[in-house]
Amino acid sequence: MSVNLSIKNVPDHLAEQLRKRAARHHRSLQGELMAILEENLGNRRSLMPAELLSKIRASGLKTPEEAARLIRKERDERSRR
Repeated sequence: MSVNLSIKNVPDHLAEQLRKRAARHHRSLQGELMAILEENLGNRRSLMPAELLSKIRASGLKTPEEAARLIRKERDERSRR
């Protein structure tokens, strides 16, 4: 079953950013919104604390500065999409 959603009163600057992002990805506004929702909400499951700790240890990060650098890099890459 699918649901129709409506977003009202979108600020002009956000609507323009969405139009540009949709054009970059060769999608309609509707298609871009769906992609954003799927990217951010689709098929994710929460990690259990032991799983999270294991992933942190496996990352090889040693200092908070290294972690902050990695987070900034990933955030910047996401914002370019």
